[in-house]
Amino acid sequence: MDQLISIGLKATEEVHYQADPEELIEDTLRTGQGELNDTGALVIQTGEFTGRSPKDKFIVLDEISEGAVHWNEFNLPIHESYFFHVKKQITEYLSNCPEIWVRDAYACADPRYRMSIRVVNEQPAINLFAYNMFMRPTEEELENFDPEWTILSAPGLKLDPVSSGTRQHNAAIISFKYKTVLIAGTGYTGETKKGIFTVLNFILPKDHHVLSMHCSANMGENGDTALFFGLSGTGKTTLSADPARHLIGDDEHGWSDTTIFNFEGGCYAKCINLSEEKEPEIFRAIRPGALVENTCFYPGTRTINFDDGSITENTRVSYPLDYISNSLEPSVGPTPKHIFFLTCDAYGVLPPISKLSPEQAMYQFISGYTAKVAGTEAGITEPKSTFSACFGAPFIPLHPALYAEMLGEKLRNQEVRVWMVNTGWTGGPYGVGNRMKLSYTRAMICAALNGKLDDVSYTAHPVFGMQMPETCEGVPAELLNPRNTWTDPLAYDQKAIDLAKQFIQNFKKYEAGTPAAILAAAPVIRP
Repeated sequence: MDQLISIGLKATEEVHYQADPEELIEDTLRTGQGELNDTGALVIQTGEFTGRSPKDKFIVLDEISEGAVHWNEFNLPIHESYFFHVKKQITEYLSNCPEIWVRDAYACADPRYRMSIRVVNEQPAINLFAYNMFMRPTEEELENFDPEWTILSAPGLKLDPVSSGTRQHNAAIISFKYKTVLIAGTGYTGETKKGIFTVLNFILPKDHHVLSMHCSANMGENGDTALFFGLSGTGKTTLSADPARHLIGDDEHGWSDTTIFNFEGGCYAKCINLSEEKEPEIFRAIRPGALVENTCFYPGTRTINFDDGSITENTRVSYPLDYISNSLEPSVGPTPKHIFFLTCDAYGVLPPISKLSPEQAMYQFISGYTAKVAGTEAGITEPKSTFSACFGAPFIPLHPALYAEMLGEKLRNQEVRVWMVNTGWTGGPYGVGNRMKLSYTRAMICAALNGKLDDVSYTAHPVFGMQMPETCEGVPAELLNPRNTWTDPLAYDQKAIDLAKQFIQNFKKYEAGTPAAILAAAPVIRP
């Protein structure tokens, strides 16, 4: 292919272009890189890396990125010369592979912002992942397909860190100037989609005034869109998968002046502890065409043991969006009426549901808070706070305040209600209190969506300031103010102050460049 030659690839023995899922599955089985489970899904192991490697993600430092990127521990600069060096290594490596797989695809369901992508890699399973996760062009669209961005993926290539300017033998490198994503030394499929997500998080806000978001989205029968933000373990997938509403997407979206649109053509769901009872839609999506990563079978069977996290807790499955029965096609909805910030507060401090002002919403958006509980990581015996700017810090190239200000502007202009929902503990911290019942959380979200919290009385939280409803249909009133659920209210007060101090300390790194109105929405610690 002439276009492959133009990016530095020489002729290989065989180029598989736009192979369909059945062919990609056959190629994976033929090359011994995967096996089928008892429902016909393809199961693979991603090798050394079973998750993203944030410390090995680089952005090329050039005239486009230098003054725009918020350089930090997630946005690491790399010199252009190293980009060329690594690209040369990857193209030479792929040129010497006996066969490679090439896929043309799109990102962004709103045609005004659609991005054309070419994925070139050495593993058919990664090409299947690209088929599932990106949007699939028609035969007519492929006739004159002109890729704007290129992803070159070479999991089997081990880089020399010294000559490549990298930390170790693997790297993901983004060049905005040359519109290329280089992935070497890692077979974790998520690097492919998160590379493009990072690109969109730079281009859409900066060039199109579209807010890019790490969130799920669904839409009711009346066209009312809702967004769900939340870090891992907060219930984002569970709560957005509502059989009474249409799924727009489960992870990455853009918010224009008139639409909410999915970036992707599929879902990439965690499947640790997956069951048909808890997550029926995801469970039933594990069928031919789905790609399951790093799971184990029950001994002597082809049945996946979803409770087995011996390889990683980050077991995953990717599948096309239409595997979800109530998904929306095309995956575009109106601008939202409601936004839910989900947190699993293991300290038992935050209310189960509360209403945020635009300034509070911007502050909480930049904070991106949740708390891990004991047992989720080795050595954690007490709840541990986690803050991730914009609920997706590793993929945010610009200063978080830029995204937050865009959010605030849209909240005001479009009269959107923002709710903070604590899916974590009540009656005390982890080990003392109890996890909030899922049925209560669903009832609170339904009440918000259906306008049943519009005319109730509210009380301001004394430290965090958000407005707590005094009544909510389907929920015991005593649960709505967390202080009332603790046997020792003074102990609650102290824990609330302790958590507020963590918020304030975390926010210090964003104070420069953040408007005063957002800073003023911080928790208040009174003497």
